[in-house]
Amino acid sequence: MSGAPITLSSMDIILIPGLWLDASSWNEVIPPLERAGHRVHPLTLPGLGAPSAESGAIGIAEWVAAGVAAVDAVGGQAVVVGHSGGGNVAWGVVDARADLVSRVIFVDTVPPPSGHGISEFDVVDGVIPFPGWDFFPAEDVDDLDDATRARTASLVHSVPARVPTDPIELGDDGARYRVPATLLMGGLDQETLESELDQWGPYADEFRAIDEVEVVRIGSGHWPQFSTPARLAQLIDEAIAR
Repeated sequence: MSGAPITLSSMDIILIPGLWLDASSWNEVIPPLERAGHRVHPLTLPGLGAPSAESGAIGIAEWVAAGVAAVDAVGGQAVVVGHSGGGNVAWGVVDARADLVSRVIFVDTVPPPSGHGISEFDVVDGVIPFPGWDFFPAEDVDDLDDATRARTASLVHSVPARVPTDPIELGDDGARYRVPATLLMGGLDQETLESELDQWGPYADEFRAIDEVEVVRIGSGHWPQFSTPARLAQLIDEAIAR
């Protein structure tokens, strides 16, 4: 997709990276969003790259708290964007600040139900290092060429061991379901995603509980901020404009 984004009004956008990534992972997405008039706030989450002695007490609750603090710092309405495991963080932020989030955008992930974590990965020396691009399914990484993989090698860091497996705790008042949600999925359109939901157990229930939700196919692997950042920025902008 080419061309300038179309939003006519600016928003504060909180960009939450997925596991192993810091704020700089959004560097190629930020300029087109800023050209559209948005104020963009990429996050580096607590304990990233820190040894276990410094990060052992950090779990998903601390990552959610960092996202909540970013929304509070805006001082008004914000859009919250979460990539991959950062989608769990984003959903936790929405749960805590539903009155301040005008839209939540998930990048190649879905909102988690309460009591569920991100995933499990090998712990090494008390932290979880990046397992390497070859660890992931081909459909997730096929659009990352050798140059892109080399260029992004410096952007990955270990994460605190608890973060991926800690169950997220969400409230019972249902306020998060009233926040409009957009799922920007790498390879799935809305029809395909909805056809697979019955296999997803409580994740399907969480998705279907959202009052206003849309699914948009990016046409990418799992890291569109690296493989197709201009398209990702435009899709974020278009979601905000709706």
